[in-house]
Amino acid sequence: MNTTGFYAADILLPEKDFEKWSVVACDQFTSEPQYWEETKRITDGSASTFNLVLPEAFLTKDNSEKINSINENMLKYLNKGIFNEYKDAMIFVERTLPGGKIRYGIVGAIDLNEYDFSKGSTSLIRATEGTVLERIPPRVEIRKDAPLELPHVMLLIDDIKRTVIEPLKEAELTVLYDFELMQGGGHIKGSLIPKQMQEGILNALQKLKAQGGENPLLFAVGDGNHSLATAKTCYINEPNNLNKYALTEIVNIHDEALEFEPIYRVIFNVDTEDFIKELSETFTEGPKTIEWYTKDSKGKVHTFGLTVGSLQPFIDAYLAKHPEAECDYIHGVESTLSLANADNRVGLIFDGMDKSELFPFVKEKGSLPRKTFSMGEAQSKRYYTEARKIK
Repeated sequence: MNTTGFYAADILLPEKDFEKWSVVACDQFTSEPQYWEETKRITDGSASTFNLVLPEAFLTKDNSEKINSINENMLKYLNKGIFNEYKDAMIFVERTLPGGKIRYGIVGAIDLNEYDFSKGSTSLIRATEGTVLERIPPRVEIRKDAPLELPHVMLLIDDIKRTVIEPLKEAELTVLYDFELMQGGGHIKGSLIPKQMQEGILNALQKLKAQGGENPLLFAVGDGNHSLATAKTCYINEPNNLNKYALTEIVNIHDEALEFEPIYRVIFNVDTEDFIKELSETFTEGPKTIEWYTKDSKGKVHTFGLTVGSLQPFIDAYLAKHPEAECDYIHGVESTLSLANADNRVGLIFDGMDKSELFPFVKEKGSLPRKTFSMGEAQSKRYYTEARKIK
């Protein structure tokens, strides 16, 4: 009996033109709308997931017109028959990252009854960062009437013996897609996993679960914490046999290509001198470094422990006192420095956590502060490729 919370799914893939179909996760390049404008140009006139998602760079107070367009496009794609459907499928993903390393994963569905994002959860599938509840309703508005889901959620397993995913590297599988990802995303190849091999995957997951003792943590959310929380909320609000599942990719935290990157901060609309003064008075000593950058200057302060664990509460407190200021979460040093090179902005670059710390931390202490880590920089994120009906 499968009690792992992970299952095969009826997966939809386009028949052709994957290069224009797949776009990067909507929560990337949030302060770089030019990236998304270029994506719009590349995909213009083509069937593309760009037309089925709402990039956070384009979020406004009223997104109803954009959301209606997304739902109409989903129905149009379904009715035009652009998809091939693979019943009871799992897909083996080989993702060549921009630097050349290959990250391996398996796409399937998780049972949302096994996932709980609340603080102190002991569920089989757990959030790794604190869920910001006010971020859920806008995402629910996007998902609640959508006939399709497109996943950018990645779940991590702690499989040090490499028993679940890695055996597939030697298998001869039917290739479903094999193409270059747009805008420097690297390359991706996806292959259909036959039923017999699916059973081997589930058996290996079952053994991992058994090793976890009481209240085992089998899956930790690596990317897409708020997207998965949104899926769970929509299921609770309007349950059906389709939306009780969510399509995800599982990845081994011990995969050599999987790198944890810090998610840096840029503070906008801020009195830079005042912010740096408070920062310097707050963080006076310790082995960990926080570097700050403005248009005209730079410096550093010091702290102890998990850097973002002390930095984020400081930022939250500062923003509460200065409502005109805003914080954005940025992937990559280059993007952070570029955004900080303007008036009334401060960029913050700091040491990140090691990926070996994740499972022990979540088991012992629960979720991390929000936006603690990123699994690679923006171009290494999951691109929307597979789809699944949720209505």
